[in-house]
Amino acid sequence: MSRKENSDLAERPFLAALSESPFEGGSDARGSNIAGTAGSGACVSGGSAETGDRTNAVARYMIDTEDALRASGLAWTMVRPRMFMTNAFQWLPMIRAGVVRAPWPDVPAAVVDPADIAAVAAKALVSTDHEGRVYPVTGPEGLRPGDRVRVLGEVLGREIRYEAQPDDEARAEMLAQMPEQYVDAFFSFYSGGKLDEATVFPSVEEVTGRPPRTFADWARANAARFR
Repeated sequence: MSRKENSDLAERPFLAALSESPFEGGSDARGSNIAGTAGSGACVSGGSAETGDRTNAVARYMIDTEDALRASGLAWTMVRPRMFMTNAFQWLPMIRAGVVRAPWPDVPAAVVDPADIAAVAAKALVSTDHEGRVYPVTGPEGLRPGDRVRVLGEVLGREIRYEAQPDDEARAEMLAQMPEQYVDAFFSFYSGGKLDEATVFPSVEEVTGRPPRTFADWARANAARFR
């Protein structure tokens, strides 16, 4: 690769749909960010765009971001991560108390380490080989909430119990944190089964040459934060 080609690739812009909260931003802001971006390519991170459901507020945000990127004229790579392993940090107070109450006990997710998402995006940004590709990015196994709690207990060396949170209780808690349209979106995903986050994809290994990190590996690396 020539010095000029390497320089061009190094200047390719990175656009993360998750960098602007769907609870705060609007489509105009997203469009102006993309239109004002110079460079020969872009990579966008968005998880639920594949549902194609514009009636879902979260999916619509991701779909609109990807559509704006495709319309920008830039070369693009779509990186679509599933549920983040770091979501477990939301359980910190409950983990310390020994009981985690969380909804959707029977819904598995192939949770992914954000470092693996970054690794895939980084590869996409420094090589034209990934232009026009869509990568669903997952961890190596589908885990239910109770499975993740069990792994955390094993890593921390103590018993942590998982209790299924009823939908009405979970909805009330979520409504205190975000607008109703986003609460409805998540219930559509997980109670309504509109989003598949359980399927494992080989994207991390295909792009980076190494397997994705397991939830146990991630938990061990972050054990100090849970104590």
